[in-house]
Amino acid sequence: MEHADPATLAFLRRRRSHPPKLLTGPAPSREALADLLELAARVPDHGKLEPWRFVVLGRDALDRLAPVLAEHVLARSGDEAAAEKARSAFGSPVIVAVVSAPVASPKVPEWEQFLSAGAVCLELVNAALAAGYGAAWLTGPAAEPEFARPHLGIGEGERIVGLVHIGQRGPTPPERPRPDVAAKTTFL
Repeated sequence: MEHADPATLAFLRRRRSHPPKLLTGPAPSREALADLLELAARVPDHGKLEPWRFVVLGRDALDRLAPVLAEHVLARSGDEAAAEKARSAFGSPVIVAVVSAPVASPKVPEWEQFLSAGAVCLELVNAALAAGYGAAWLTGPAAEPEFARPHLGIGEGERIVGLVHIGQRGPTPPERPRPDVAAKTTFL
């Protein structure tokens, strides 16, 4: 094909999320992160509504919020192990919360706008990986409205679609089993 991009296809074949516990500092600079966010914003967005936004959690914010998140988990479930897991999830060098922020539209349903925000998450992970960083798209208790509204500035009608962890790559995680695409595909 005339417009094929073999390098991009090769990247997509080998792309791997990097678990946050394997990420180290330093975080991308503010300029590098701004570039990654610009790339992440190049997603399908019918009606050009931009139904999403970013909340960047730098190291100071993560250090301040980690014990608050652990308290939130303890209050909700009383499980000390879950609280510690939540606290340690904020150990990444930087986390970008991708927020679904739907816009009233007679033509574009809210569910489609939510999918656009999900596409932003994947595009941000791929941009970070292509730039040489490690990255992973997660959610967890910090994405719950009861935590996100008071502590991350998430408004009424908004929702965190993903927490994208970004940092320097640690060891590459082992390959994991992939879906049997043939078993999940129907041709009509």
